[in-house]
Amino acid sequence: MRVDPFGNQQAPRRRGFGLGGIRWWILILFAGYAAWSWFGSAETDPYTGETAHYGASPEEEVQLGAQAYQQVQSDAAAQGALLPANSQVSQQIREIASRLVNRVPQVTADLAAMNQQQVPGTYQSFQWDVSVIQSEEANAFCLPGGKMAVYTGLLPIAENQNAMAIVMGHEIAHALLRHGSQRMAQQKLVQVGQMAAGVALGGMDPQQQQAVMAALGAGAQYGFILPYGRNHETQADKVGLMLAAAACYDPREAIPLWERMSQLGGGERPPEFASTHPDPANRIQTLQSLMPTAEAFYSKYCAGQPPLR
Repeated sequence: MRVDPFGNQQAPRRRGFGLGGIRWWILILFAGYAAWSWFGSAETDPYTGETAHYGASPEEEVQLGAQAYQQVQSDAAAQGALLPANSQVSQQIREIASRLVNRVPQVTADLAAMNQQQVPGTYQSFQWDVSVIQSEEANAFCLPGGKMAVYTGLLPIAENQNAMAIVMGHEIAHALLRHGSQRMAQQKLVQVGQMAAGVALGGMDPQQQQAVMAALGAGAQYGFILPYGRNHETQADKVGLMLAAAACYDPREAIPLWERMSQLGGGERPPEFASTHPDPANRIQTLQSLMPTAEAFYSKYCAGQPPLR
């Protein structure tokens, strides 16, 4: 019991956590869950030798990719934009895809050996397919599980089969590297962080809370999300270039291709730190540094083809 100097007795104060203490406990639980989820999903990527985090199993990726591909085909067909499989352009694109896919096992094994990792077998469950969609958009993608689409707007930018193979190899590489699953893990971590911040700042003035949350969001965007995306692009450039070279396409076409790509939209783009893609000049420099390795892949797998000059 507390004794007042004037002689009045006061009941002892009860020590408790209070609302602030509860918030801190919730914040600690959020942090623990985020750490367990992030580090528990860590594996060494055999294609790059780098640590990667995955938010879905390979089986889930294949299923999600198949569902998304079905929707893409359905939308394109409804607009009359899905080219028939027997059209000349579709046949050319399918031929390129077939050559690239046929080299996936060898390139996978070679890159895993270079990184001293076991050869992954996730690609064996892929359900490869490719569609060509009539559109002015210069784009292509490969969904998790191996479903691809190429937009006809890319044809005049690629100009030739070698360049088209490099673009398609890049997109296939995203699927092989399981970048979709990695983005899911990243998004999950960011969402948990946002929830934890919301709890921790719950007692703050609403205007101040909004300002702090905006600052945290910008920090996550520029310090985590965008650099993560740029690294994925660089990884896909490397793996895709090796894949195209092993399929006997000229890897040197990557340089003029990305020079042409850099001129899209008048060549205007945000600075690299504010983009999910590397700056074109940096990208070209990286590709140039990879060219000796790509040429070695070409020499290894294309003995019966004309040598690169």
